[in-house]
Amino acid sequence: MKMIPVLICALLSLTVAESDLDKLYPELEHSRTIYVTENGPQLSVVAEQMKVVSRRGGNATLPCKIQMDQSMMPSRKMRIKWTKMTSDYLKEVDVFVAMDYHKRSYGSFHGRVHLQSSSPMDASLVITEITLEDYGRYKCEVIDGLEDGTVVVSLDLEGVVFPYYPRLGRYNLNFYDAERACRDQDAVVASFDQLYDAWRGKLDWCNAGWLSDGSVQYPITNPREPCGGKNIAPGVRNYGLRDKDKNHYDVFCFTSHYKGVCVCVCVCVCLPLFNQCIVQFHIVG
Repeated sequence: MKMIPVLICALLSLTVAESDLDKLYPELEHSRTIYVTENGPQLSVVAEQMKVVSRRGGNATLPCKIQMDQSMMPSRKMRIKWTKMTSDYLKEVDVFVAMDYHKRSYGSFHGRVHLQSSSPMDASLVITEITLEDYGRYKCEVIDGLEDGTVVVSLDLEGVVFPYYPRLGRYNLNFYDAERACRDQDAVVASFDQLYDAWRGKLDWCNAGWLSDGSVQYPITNPREPCGGKNIAPGVRNYGLRDKDKNHYDVFCFTSHYKGVCVCVCVCVCLPLFNQCIVQFHIVG
């Protein structure tokens, strides 16, 4: 029973204190804002260029430089991690991790990647014997204690995009059939960026095809009725994402030069409505 007067006293004191604050600062209207200031990040990661261009069979260096506050020194526990983003950006695949003398490469990158290490602040990644699958976006992440920084760099490949459909005719490939079909042509399923670059290079194709992110699109430089309408501006037509198992389309493949010359044989066929061109590619040498 003795605690009741004490509790009442405490509540009265709190009420009086709040009442005094309201009189002194009526504009607050019972709201309280607390500002906390702190120093900015002491570690950051930058890249001199956001895109690196190479070719299959070649080498590439993805830039990643560490910038730290002058009062800080890199610790032996600093971790450098490189990952590759999937084409749909939903996952990241481990490529390389380094911490002090401990270094490890993963999966298809094993034995083909290492840090440039031109200085203690250089986290650039060197990729050798580049494959078609190496194309894409890579993330450099540096962690040192409570400080961390990231930067994303794209690896682009010189090469060509070409449409493909099997002898059975158009629109007979689900996504996984399309992947196999491109592999059989010494190629991979093209990305949207690769198809867009091909469209800028005047690729015109009326049949919709799979892209690596699971979308179905086709490039039109000469608008016409059977290809989305003649009164629509040129561009890459987009059907959006499709069911990879159930839906069937053609495919756009991408291949890059490899120790030889890529020869394009363009055979025009008489299809007045579509004005199409069948394209074949051969690696010579």
